[in-house]
Amino acid sequence: MKNTAGRVPSRRVLRVLAAAAVALSLPACTSAPPAPPSPSTPAPATSAAPDATFRFGAAADPTGLDPAMATDSESFRVTQQLFEGLIGIDPLTSEPAPLLAESWEERDEGRAYAFELRENVVFHDGEPFDARAVCANFSRWFNIPPAARAAGAALPFETVFLAFSDNAEASLYKGCRPLGEHEVLIELNSRMTEFIPALALPSFAMSSPRALEELEADKPTETREGVRLSRYALAPVGTGPFRLESWTGDEVRLTASDAYWGDPGEVTDVVFTTIVHPDSRLRALKAGRIDGYDFVTVENAAELARAGQQLLQRDPYSVLYLGLNQNFPGVENVLFRQAVAHAIDKEALIEGRFLNGTKAARQFLPEKLGVSSESVPSYNHDPERARELLKEAGYTGAPLPFYYPRNISRPYLPAPEKIYAELSRQLTAAGFNLKPVPVDWNEGYLDRVLEDGDRAFHLLGWSGSYQDPDNFAGALFGKYSSEFGFRDAQLFSKITRAGTLPNGEDRREAYADISSQIATRLPAVPLAFPISALAMAPRVATYPVSPVMNEVFNRIDLDGVPTPGGDASPG
Repeated sequence: MKNTAGRVPSRRVLRVLAAAAVALSLPACTSAPPAPPSPSTPAPATSAAPDATFRFGAAADPTGLDPAMATDSESFRVTQQLFEGLIGIDPLTSEPAPLLAESWEERDEGRAYAFELRENVVFHDGEPFDARAVCANFSRWFNIPPAARAAGAALPFETVFLAFSDNAEASLYKGCRPLGEHEVLIELNSRMTEFIPALALPSFAMSSPRALEELEADKPTETREGVRLSRYALAPVGTGPFRLESWTGDEVRLTASDAYWGDPGEVTDVVFTTIVHPDSRLRALKAGRIDGYDFVTVENAAELARAGQQLLQRDPYSVLYLGLNQNFPGVENVLFRQAVAHAIDKEALIEGRFLNGTKAARQFLPEKLGVSSESVPSYNHDPERARELLKEAGYTGAPLPFYYPRNISRPYLPAPEKIYAELSRQLTAAGFNLKPVPVDWNEGYLDRVLEDGDRAFHLLGWSGSYQDPDNFAGALFGKYSSEFGFRDAQLFSKITRAGTLPNGEDRREAYADISSQIATRLPAVPLAFPISALAMAPRVATYPVSPVMNEVFNRIDLDGVPTPGGDASPG
């Protein structure tokens, strides 16, 4: 199978969401051209150059800027401006599209892929992008030493390819070899239907081999805000439209790369400023200190609309869930977990806490993936049944630590404290004795819930990064994880096998069966497929909204800012 489609378009039509589900229109271009000055009056002074800096209010600091080591959306939001991978994402369909690879060809019945690489591309440090650079990156990912791997969440390479070189027999990755200066062959140990879509993950972006070596990318010798990082994670080098200028305190500054091979766009500089609280981000936008921010809350949506700001909606492609830790005494009993599922009223949880269009979730696979949920067991809201199941499970009222994050907004969780409060009310009404454990996101919440610990419940979610069921089923439940303490060798084997099936009805049925088994075993309770939205100032004429958050800022158009090589349009 060969793909030779063109480059990802640089613009897309925005969907605009009003607070009460009424569409907001972009400002109309109504101003008339100014009349020329008369001879009797002096000409007006030359106006200041248009502001080509885009300022974004981030919900949290990036944890690091090495994409191979990152696992959080705020880090990826920055690295996607600095880096590119072989495969991009079509902004209209979210399907795989050429990026640093102009085309690819499946070989050996899906156990190898040959890529034709884009020529005349250089990294920000002047190193050439070629077949040797591609193999250097794959080799680096495969051989990341255990000491450099994340302590909690699995790194994306392990999630997709199952194992590193120290467990090579279990890995789907086999090797990489140049076929020419701009042609490379990636070999796999078995067929991977998701291989091409997965390469669009921001974690598989290409880094300068020279920078990786000189800045010792696999040695976490530095510490920033309590996070162990390599020197490379503080000074990364990619091929993207922007390069890193500085990262100090709660601010990351980028500037346009003069050597960028593609469309440079209108934005010349980018500033990410961390503003933790949604209300503070709203105030910063209204005051003109930022041009946009993400994760609009229900409470802020109406005020944004009244203030004339834009609300840009993403199609839902994330899932919010209640995690259940089977390593906590009692939670390993499936009757206990069924009681949890019956205690939750998902519709009541969603009402007034999520944007319009958010749907209750029966399974972990979003509708966009086309996998039927008809065979998935449904747990109707039934507090009496929950009490009966708790009694059968032998629960006697012992405290149940419930971890939830504070001071953060995520695509699946715009206001975590309010979601916790409603879940707590519902579970307590059904007989659960909860012990609330709030943890600030920036103080290690992810580590606390992804590693072994004393929690019974935790609130978290998953945002998809590419279109394939394995991006949800495999990433969350494809192997044992300390997050859920969930062991099911049969299910793990089914998920691995489903990843090798060619696209079609057999693969869809395999994932439907997997969804049913997950719902039966209940390692976690899916709660909602949330709608997420960004807020943008009126001067942002277009923004590349993406359900998988593939939002690269050289595709932003700002009113009054001229396109390089052209003139600004009035409006």
